[in-house]
Amino acid sequence: MTDVTSAKSARRPHHWRRDLVELAALFTAVAVADALANMIAHGPDGAFLLVASAVALAATAAFHTWWARRHSQAPPTPGAGGTTAGAVTSPDPGVREGRGAAETTLWRMRTTVRDEPGSLAALCTAFAAHRVDILTLQTHPLADGTVDEFLLRAPASLQAKDLTREVSAAGGSSTWIERADTHDLVDTPTRVLGLATRTALDAAELPLALRQLLGRCTIHSRPAVSVTGRVTGETAPVEGVLDGTSMRLRDPNGGSITVERPYLPFTPTEFARARALVELDARLGPRIPRSQDVLTLPQGEEITVRRADSDDLDAALALHRRCSDRTLGLRYHGPVGDADRYLNHLLSPRFGRTLTVETASGRLVALGHLLWDGDETEVALIVEDAWQRRGIGSELLGRLVALAVEARCGSVYAVTQASNTGMVAAMRGLGLPLDYQIDEGTLVITARLDRTAAGTPAPYGDAVLLDHEQAES
Repeated sequence: MTDVTSAKSARRPHHWRRDLVELAALFTAVAVADALANMIAHGPDGAFLLVASAVALAATAAFHTWWARRHSQAPPTPGAGGTTAGAVTSPDPGVREGRGAAETTLWRMRTTVRDEPGSLAALCTAFAAHRVDILTLQTHPLADGTVDEFLLRAPASLQAKDLTREVSAAGGSSTWIERADTHDLVDTPTRVLGLATRTALDAAELPLALRQLLGRCTIHSRPAVSVTGRVTGETAPVEGVLDGTSMRLRDPNGGSITVERPYLPFTPTEFARARALVELDARLGPRIPRSQDVLTLPQGEEITVRRADSDDLDAALALHRRCSDRTLGLRYHGPVGDADRYLNHLLSPRFGRTLTVETASGRLVALGHLLWDGDETEVALIVEDAWQRRGIGSELLGRLVALAVEARCGSVYAVTQASNTGMVAAMRGLGLPLDYQIDEGTLVITARLDRTAAGTPAPYGDAVLLDHEQAES
């Protein structure tokens, strides 16, 4: 049987004797009131007594109203006043608005505690004493302790040094703390599944997924064979190597991937997650999204824009052969004869993303590269001479910048020459803040991306993107 009943079933049956008693009480009350009114009105101070009675009744009614309102807003006492101990009551609206109006700050914190009962409870007690809410909690077991990672919501008046001091007093050591934002509220399993999905769809996502998984770090991808064809000898054990603030993983494409984070040692849990992403990439093999867009140029020609990879090497080499020496020189900033040897490296999804433009007949006429370069991101374009000045470069550049925003890059830069008016105009056409720097005749144009459009920073602050190294012989 439930405790909730309908109003119809809860209504008590009426009886004629109850109605008769109520009616008799009403008549009795009227008679008594009439007798008292007559007695007071015919007395020597009748008028004064009537006025005093009215004032007394009004004051009593006002006091009763004030008393009822005050106690109706008081928080209920569990188990008293008709409320059961397990009942759920709505909070006072005034209290809810007051809590929402209080300014708070999100913090991400890591601290190491002894692996013994009560250590986590001591931290929670210290947080509760300063009205700090624990939004998420992860534990990273170690050989001689446990690393607890918290996402905290604390009063804005509470500084990082105050939190660190309280955690230290509660038994935490090697404490690290950094500001967070609302995007960090996504729980770790959801974030890891999302990164695995992105990696499964696109091989170029592996470096970015590692960065977002591990936070602010530097990722070096060292190929087993340099762009000049020399064997570099770079490799790593199948199981990988974890060494404090550095980890080394075997690259499925050959060579090794080294991840460094000097400010915070990696835990075995993080190492296992990174190795799982790399193993997923190795099992799936080479892959890129096969979507493509068909566009119409102002002159009426149709072009197709799509992602490119190493399978497009022959078509890219043919593009080089149709380009003039000046076009190749503006793109590669070196001897024209060396241009071909870089293509296989540039088309690899491990070092960035490449877009290609094809004509209706299937001939490749332009390439656009987005290259991870340390803590910066480079954009580079090459368009066949016969197809220049038709808007292809601007279209490619806009799409590359969109990919950089998606990858949460803070800026992109292009290396060119002042005489390359087409590239300068395309960069200005982005409508973004630009910085210009000239060094020995080389012009570097840096576009600052909108941080709001670029999304949230990677965990633990601004991330450092993949650093691709071109080993020379």
